Amino acid sequence: MIVRGAAPPRGRFPHLRRAGDFVFVSGTSSRRPDGTFVGANVDPMGVTDLDVRAQTRAVLDNIAALLAAAGGGLDDLVSVTTYLVSMNDFGGYNDVYAEYFDEHGPTRTTVAVHQLPHPHLLIEISGVAHLPRGGHLHQSEEQHR
Repeated sequence: MIVRGAAPPRGRFPHLRRAGDFVFVSGTSSRRPDGTFVGANVDPMGVTDLDVRAQTRAVLDNIAALLAAAGGGLDDLVSVTTYLVSMNDFGGYNDVYAEYFDEHGPTRTTVAVHQLPHPHLLIEISGVAHLPRGGHLHQSEEQHR
């Protein structure tokens, strides 16, 4: 499922994929639909300021919007995998994550990776949501089946 209004995938893969009562969310970043990134600022001299807290918040908000298109939300997530470019950002990521979830939220795995698809990205998250088929599918999912 490609979700209208979301930043388009940077390859030939969907934002979401349903399998039975589960919806799998592809790796999601802080990228906006216009291609810019929340939490990434570059001044006129080329100095880059990257903010893992802002990026984490934007990633989770982007995932919420994607799940909404499938009739769900963050509360439906049962598992997430987080990719951090640096474990030095774990504290900021963990603080923001705790604003969205507690011990009753999804299971979580966090790993460090060498890099992500853009040098301004500090974090990417993928997830699995449980959305029983009794719920409605967004019109664009029906079109891409």
